[in-house]
Amino acid sequence: MSLPADDGAAEKSSNNNDFTVTPWEVEGEVDYGRLIEKFGTQPITQELLQKVKSMTGEIHPMLKLGYFFSHRDFDWVLDKKEKGENFYLYTGRGPSGMVHMGHLMPWMFTKYLQDKFDAKLLFQLTDDEKFLYGQDRTREETRRYTYENILDIIAIGFDPKKTRIIVDTKHIEHLYPIATEIAKRITFSTAKAVFGFTNSTNIGMIGFPPIQAAPCFLPSIIEGKNTPVLIPAAIDQDPYWRMTRDVADRMGYYKPAQVHSKFLPGLGMMGKMSSSRPETAIFTTDEPEVVEKKVSSAFTGGQPTVALQRQLGANALGCPVFWYLRYFFDTEKQSDERMLKCKSGNLLCGECKADLAKGAKPFVVEFKKRREKAKDVVAKFMYDEKPIEP
Repeated sequence: MSLPADDGAAEKSSNNNDFTVTPWEVEGEVDYGRLIEKFGTQPITQELLQKVKSMTGEIHPMLKLGYFFSHRDFDWVLDKKEKGENFYLYTGRGPSGMVHMGHLMPWMFTKYLQDKFDAKLLFQLTDDEKFLYGQDRTREETRRYTYENILDIIAIGFDPKKTRIIVDTKHIEHLYPIATEIAKRITFSTAKAVFGFTNSTNIGMIGFPPIQAAPCFLPSIIEGKNTPVLIPAAIDQDPYWRMTRDVADRMGYYKPAQVHSKFLPGLGMMGKMSSSRPETAIFTTDEPEVVEKKVSSAFTGGQPTVALQRQLGANALGCPVFWYLRYFFDTEKQSDERMLKCKSGNLLCGECKADLAKGAKPFVVEFKKRREKAKDVVAKFMYDEKPIEP
């Protein structure tokens, strides 16, 4: 295959700020410019943003603020749409735990794309992968998290007529025929180079990548014709799509396009928000008092004392509280003003924490209500209830 041997899933920086990005692990302070270079993606340009605006009437805040920062063939998908060719959306979730606010951001952007482009969506839950990867994880745990995550997905507000949720172990009959076609065209040496498999990797994980790749081509089977697919997802999943794009032509399909997001930082000192470090994450099921406690304990970019902060200012860009407010609750103008006040010493960390708690507490309260309502409509979203219609 054409993927070079050093084009692996993991990227570690060579400077003092080491970081790792793989489909299963994100650690450290991520250098997104280096990831673009390493993964061979394209930055989202002002020209591309203006194209989105011309087609939708607006530039979504997650694009405008740079949360979605990189892509492959996003412009091509938009060109196809302009010429009257509809595209599918495909994204997913590995149900290894409860959902937090960092997970919601790509899903919220996916809903925006569905609404603006009237696009059908396939949402894959890779319960098989999470069972295989977690050495101590039981099937029962994975089943429970899968159901809980489905409620969060539905609570986002996707169109039930245009959205189908695929659970790998439940809907494997729809995925496996495509997956075998993909697997037949990928050698172990290539998979090892792309994903970093070793002699200690269980064979289930080695055989999994074609399952995640399969929904890229499922829309073409549903529609009975070659159909473009756009994948909004975090950049850590990119190795799957590089592998998939490399076999697409040989299978007679369009290469799947992607638009990549950054990671919402955790409330701790470094790294993305993670379910494995619950104190650093705001979960959709957290009670308001838990949210307030987490926010009050959050790491900030502030100085050790109020006097020093007044004198020297603080580091807004290194503060997770600032990024939460920027992405979820502040307007662009409010966020820019907050940054200036922070840097000048005219804003203290306690004030920003209070603003975040004020926004996050009602957010989780409302989201939990939507999760509860989702229990009544789960069947409408499942692929086996009624496969998405062409």
